[in-house]
Amino acid sequence: MAGSEAVFVGETVRAVVLPNRGARLHRLQVLGHDLIRTPPDLAAYDREPFFWGSFVMAPWCNRIGTDPVTVGGRPIQLGSNFADGTAIHGEVLDRQWEILPDGAFRVEAGGDGWPWRYESTLQIAVAEHHLRVDIGLRNLSDDPMPAGLGIHPWFRRPVRVAIRAAAVFSPNADTPPDPRPVEGSLDLRRLQTMRPGLDATWTDLASPPVELAWPQLGIGATMRVTAPSLFIVAASPPGVDAIAVEPQTHAPQGLRRLLQGETGALALLPPGEAMSLKTELEFRTIG
Repeated sequence: MAGSEAVFVGETVRAVVLPNRGARLHRLQVLGHDLIRTPPDLAAYDREPFFWGSFVMAPWCNRIGTDPVTVGGRPIQLGSNFADGTAIHGEVLDRQWEILPDGAFRVEAGGDGWPWRYESTLQIAVAEHHLRVDIGLRNLSDDPMPAGLGIHPWFRRPVRVAIRAAAVFSPNADTPPDPRPVEGSLDLRRLQTMRPGLDATWTDLASPPVELAWPQLGIGATMRVTAPSLFIVAASPPGVDAIAVEPQTHAPQGLRRLLQGETGALALLPPGEAMSLKTELEFRTIG
């Protein structure tokens, strides 16, 4: 591990992390095949920061509004970083992270439009046929902080996915207060190709919550997640040669949900305390 990238190698898995690009998982190879969307050049991360690799989302995930609000006496005033006028995917995805002595990654942020200071951590482990991604969020301020964590991998097409959920919030861009039972193209409990244009959040999840398969490559994967609460966001945007399948600790518009007492809100993280989200991908060969 040195220089501008950190490389992790197992029996069949190879992962490359870029500490100076948000500690982003830049490349994930299994049996020599690239499984996540890696850009042709690093400048693509500046042009389109949300559509490549796999990145950490903290201290919130998905969209939150940019209208001024107050939580616990602290004013929140965020600028928009997305075409729909929202603040999306937190603050740390394009920061420079430090590499700790144990090989983990860390960044400290906040104290600006997001008035609380916090640290986010990332630890990558590769062993045999497994990739493990552990992320953490610690409140460094002296009062409770709204908090959420997630990871945002782009899995290369053609790929099939199963999200074993009984309920869904749809759509993400105008997320409703409550989920509804899955049906039609939103019922992804069996392995299938996602319909183009789908963008929703699944809840009431079975274990394991997600399966993936690349039949043309002969590779399958099981995703297991440990988190204080779990939602799976998935999107299949037209014109992008990948789908996003994102474990998160809250539903979209988590700040609105917190202020209005809705389901799937951001947590309130006490001073000095931390939350974590641990995701494991176990790969296998398929016939």
